[in-house]
Amino acid sequence: MSDLDEGFPTGAPCWADATVPDMTVGTHFYERLFGWSFAAGSSEYGGYATASLDGRAVAGLAPCQAGQDAPPAWTLYLASPDVAGTAELVREHGGRVLLEPMQVGEVGRMLIATDPGGVLFGVWEAGAHRGFGRRDEPGAFCWAEVVTRDPAAADAFFPAVFPFEARRVEDPDGLDYQVYTLDGRPVLGRMAVPADGPAPHVLVYVAVPDCDGAVETVRQLGGRVADGPVDSPFGRFATVVDPQGVRFAVIDLSAVSGEPPATHPA
Repeated sequence: MSDLDEGFPTGAPCWADATVPDMTVGTHFYERLFGWSFAAGSSEYGGYATASLDGRAVAGLAPCQAGQDAPPAWTLYLASPDVAGTAELVREHGGRVLLEPMQVGEVGRMLIATDPGGVLFGVWEAGAHRGFGRRDEPGAFCWAEVVTRDPAAADAFFPAVFPFEARRVEDPDGLDYQVYTLDGRPVLGRMAVPADGPAPHVLVYVAVPDCDGAVETVRQLGGRVADGPVDSPFGRFATVVDPQGVRFAVIDLSAVSGEPPATHPA
């Protein structure tokens, strides 16, 4: 039994799914890019389809709903033993609950919220579905970053709602980046962007065996590259956009370059 089978500590990224306008286009793209297999979407859950890799769940895909205000995007879910309690903490610390705590059959309970700066995220209370069955390997989730125009708001909000310790990353170029840790283990990044930078979002990273090869596959499948590829101490990565406008990142965790930067308590 893997650690993933035993559940996720409060605040840990435990699931990710993407909303797309066209499920056929979406499943084709992600099957070809990551080797995922999709179960048929269930009408009980609005056509939601779970992606598997070698028999273990790795992500979800859902059709955009009529009247949906948010653009197609990946949503990251953070684990909670009590989504109702988390909803109260979200409100108490200046966030907004967009989707109230909701029971999803026997698989669990969820909510959707934003931080005070408008970064959308989900919260998952596990039932039959605990979350990722694989991660930190090719074809699976491995990292995520809160991309925000209001870093002070994010740094006040997330460690208040979840048991995070924020650590500032030392960067000679002045990049404003923090890492949120659980029991000393990095679980989520926070990257500041200027007021005219990308809209607030969570950037989901999926591991690949070859970043440049993945980038070329994205292009061949009708997607585009937004940034990179770039070498880093954590792997070679690129930010890409799928054919329906959904932004995410791919990273080759084995292609490391340079020494990891020092971190300090925020």
